[in-house]
Amino acid sequence: MQQIEIRVKGHIDRTWLNRLFSLQIAHSSDGNTVLSGPLRDQAELQGILSYLANLGLELISVNTLSR
Repeated sequence: MQQIEIRVKGHIDRTWLNRLFSLQIAHSSDGNTVLSGPLRDQAELQGILSYLANLGLELISVNTLSR
C-alpha cells in the first residue's frame, strides 16, 4: 500500500467520505480539499481520479507521501 495525497479545487462535502474509497477528507485554508490515505495499487488511484473527473472537480495535484 502507498500513502497518497490528492488536492482538488474547492471544498468537497465531508459526507462524500464513504464514496471516496478509504480516503480522509480535509479542507485547507486556501479553499481547497485534500484527500489522503492508503491505496492498494494504481488501479485504485485511477478509479479515484476518474470518479473526481466525473464529478467535474478540478485536480490540483497528486503526491505520494513518505512513511
